[in-house]
Amino acid sequence: MQTIMETLFDAVYLISVITIGMLMIRGSKGNPQFRLFGFMAVLLGAGDAFHLVPRAVALCTTGLEDYTVALGLGKWITSVTMTIFYVLLYYVWRQRYRIHGRPGLTAGVYVLAGLRILLCMMPQNQWLSADAPLSWGIYRNIPFALLGLLIIVLFYRSSRAHGDRGFRWMWLTIVLSFGFYIPVVLWADAVPMIGMLMIPKTCAYVWTVLIGYSAMKRECR
Repeated sequence: MQTIMETLFDAVYLISVITIGMLMIRGSKGNPQFRLFGFMAVLLGAGDAFHLVPRAVALCTTGLEDYTVALGLGKWITSVTMTIFYVLLYYVWRQRYRIHGRPGLTAGVYVLAGLRILLCMMPQNQWLSADAPLSWGIYRNIPFALLGLLIIVLFYRSSRAHGDRGFRWMWLTIVLSFGFYIPVVLWADAVPMIGMLMIPKTCAYVWTVLIGYSAMKRECR
């Protein structure tokens, strides 16, 4: 039963975010903010598919232990695409609130994203092993968490300063996604049930995408 429910949940998630992203790309009517948001949503779904599709196949066939390499490769790819996702979200922030200049802030975003991707590429991660070290899971997620925190602060401040009702909860969706994700990184190997937090984490990302789509429907009539 768990296998069926998890597989269906992941399928609905992937189809939903990719479809919404494509609708945003087509329905943005030349608005670069929402067109970029659409590409961001497609990247989110496509990147997660590299991990979730092999996981679904594994659960429905011979089990996760027989798909260690495919799952590890998928997590590796997803880690990189999620980093790019937040860089794109940073540019959505710049476009929505008409931010100009601030090269130091942009440099900070690229430094954190670059460091995260560099750490993800290190062989010490042992992505393709069944016994990947927890320490490297922590190392690579430090710049990722800092990048997320930066995006949270930017959207929180700007949405309130501009009275932006459409994006007023964007910061919260990111808080929730990291709030559910970090315990999984730290303790899921020791307490497998903590891995269930990936479900509300995924829902938080769907909320993020829906915020962009709803804003587009209101503002691009």
